[in-house]
Amino acid sequence: MKTKKTIFIAHPISGDIAGNVEKILKICKKIHNKTMIPVAPYLVSLQYLNDGEQEERNLGIEANFEAFHRGYIDELWLFGETISSGMREEINLALSLGIPVIPKTKETKEGLQKITQE
Repeated sequence: MKTKKTIFIAHPISGDIAGNVEKILKICKKIHNKTMIPVAPYLVSLQYLNDGEQEERNLGIEANFEAFHRGYIDELWLFGETISSGMREEINLALSLGIPVIPKTKETKEGLQKITQE
């Protein structure tokens, strides 16, 4: 029986990769507690894959998607000032699998509304 909720942290990466990684780590630290486990597998992929090279980026995206397909993710939480193309893919996958998508910023709330109205 699951006692903890596994939360996939979606956040833009491209552009200021180091700055965005720092933001994601702070988010993970803030929400990690006895009932919630933040998950951001792309942080590991960024250590050895180049996000600027499409083939390597795709490998990282595929690894993220595997966590969704295996039923490991309970909820997808959206952070950041925009919804990136990678986040959009994560949203579409989560919705197709019946995984709740929860915007955590004003910008991601607005972006999610646009996506769900398309």
